[in-house]
Amino acid sequence: MALSYLHYDVFTDEPFTGNQLAVFLDGRGLSTERMQALAREMNFSESTFILPAETAGTDVRMRIFTPANEMPMAGHPTIGSTFALAHTGVITPAASRFVFGLGVGPVPVDLEWQGDTLHFAWMTQRTPTFGPVMEARHEAAAAIGLTEADLLPDQPIREVNCGVPFLLVPIRSRAAVDRAVSDAAAFRRFSVSTGLDLPIFFFALSDAGAAETVHSRMFAPEFGIIEDPATGSASGPLGCYLLRHGLLDAGEATRITSLQGAAMGRPSRIHVSISSSDGQITQVKVGGRAVLVGRGELFVPEA
Repeated sequence: MALSYLHYDVFTDEPFTGNQLAVFLDGRGLSTERMQALAREMNFSESTFILPAETAGTDVRMRIFTPANEMPMAGHPTIGSTFALAHTGVITPAASRFVFGLGVGPVPVDLEWQGDTLHFAWMTQRTPTFGPVMEARHEAAAAIGLTEADLLPDQPIREVNCGVPFLLVPIRSRAAVDRAVSDAAAFRRFSVSTGLDLPIFFFALSDAGAAETVHSRMFAPEFGIIEDPATGSASGPLGCYLLRHGLLDAGEATRITSLQGAAMGRPSRIHVSISSSDGQITQVKVGGRAVLVGRGELFVPEA
């Protein structure tokens, strides 16, 4: 059978930048194994499969796959699929919200329109859980091809989770972030020595006056992702980390822009808004745009 998909570039409004996404608009009848095989065939960071809603209060069910495994939630697939569903009329113009049923439960997306065209989408993520501070700073730096001297001093390395756990590693400078190397063997050594098996999301604060708040990268070879051009599910945790550890104040945390993917030649701009009250994080939102760059069919053998 011929299975149609749309190809989007996400967290950008410029074709051939941002993070690639394949959106399969009708995933009915596909087994988990077949969805995984299709995601592996596309070989993007993630592919999504749209299904009828399964839970009251949601508009669709969506499953998300990397080339290696299924994800309970993810940012760029949610934003990109929102644009795909608006493009195809599933989301009607002027709708203010659309709710995805994901592996973590209902995930609302707030919509901003320009006429009948979707202009911007904000997904709400879970409020964060913070893991313990990791003391193995040398090992964490080595896992991404850096040294302990490249780490931002006096700031912790720790797991932060707004639906998917990431190990957040603050780096001293953008130059050091750009120098990092994704090495699957180094990741395995790090995992064995620390007992942690998490994607590593690392970042440096931008210089004063820069258009972006932070410059970031994400390596996850265990997910089949050597490097991700844009990681929305890590960007909520990033904003929470910046606020919790005093790198931004409460006002600044409501308007964060993370530049990711620049080292890959696929610059992505992920917008993050962290709301707080009396020192407690109350809402985590990650937003951006997406642009349609292609469409196609895969010829899928009958099961």
